[in-house]
Amino acid sequence: MSDTTQNRSSHEAVLPDDVTDPLLWRAAYDVATAHQPDETGHCPSLLCGGQAAPCDTLVDARRAMRLARAGAPADENAAFRDTPPPTRSPRREAA
Repeated sequence: MSDTTQNRSSHEAVLPDDVTDPLLWRAAYDVATAHQPDETGHCPSLLCGGQAAPCDTLVDARRAMRLARAGAPADENAAFRDTPPPTRSPRREAA
């Protein structure tokens, strides 16, 4: 049987002490590593099509890394900015 284990950069990274979600932090770390800008200042990932750094994916990965840490602000605006407002289900009228 072949070995399908992949070494990811997050396996070698030191997990910060305040991380509350190690799986999220490590996944985001791997994404951020794959989307680091090249020497021209563009994302080398084929998925980004040469976007100027930081690409949208790198921004999202950095945000996920912050969210995975205790007490870290989600972003500079609001923790739930990207969360849609709750929807109310229509109440059933009693017969």
